[in-house]
Amino acid sequence: MKPEKQTGQTKDTGFQFGIRKTFPFPVKMVWDFLFSEKGVNLWLGHPYSNIELKKSFRTKTGTECFVRVFQPYSHIRLNWKKQTWHNQSTMQLRVFGSAEKATISFHQEKLLDATQREEMKQHWNSVMEKLTGALFMNL
Repeated sequence: MKPEKQTGQTKDTGFQFGIRKTFPFPVKMVWDFLFSEKGVNLWLGHPYSNIELKKSFRTKTGTECFVRVFQPYSHIRLNWKKQTWHNQSTMQLRVFGSAEKATISFHQEKLLDATQREEMKQHWNSVMEKLTGALFMNL
């Protein structure tokens, strides 16, 4: 008998979590805010600097990141390793939509187990709440 699959468990790559929300603002405005000093600090907690393809950096909380893909006005994909983790995951931020509305999507995969998934679920839900408030105040 096969073991029961847990929420967020993938067939081959551990666990994953994703969250998305649509806003009544154009994609370009949302992207520009996310990659402004204030935006980067909200979703990434990274001391503000240019985020560059194939570059590593460390966030204020010690998370080690490496930029694997960076497509302006579309998405960024990072290797993501929290200071307390022994494993590395993949995190993607995507912005898509139109001139009238934009959807922000965070997706994290290759999480070790249900505990890491829950940790990142709480983290990205909190980030989305903060971004929601900031977007409506700033755009």
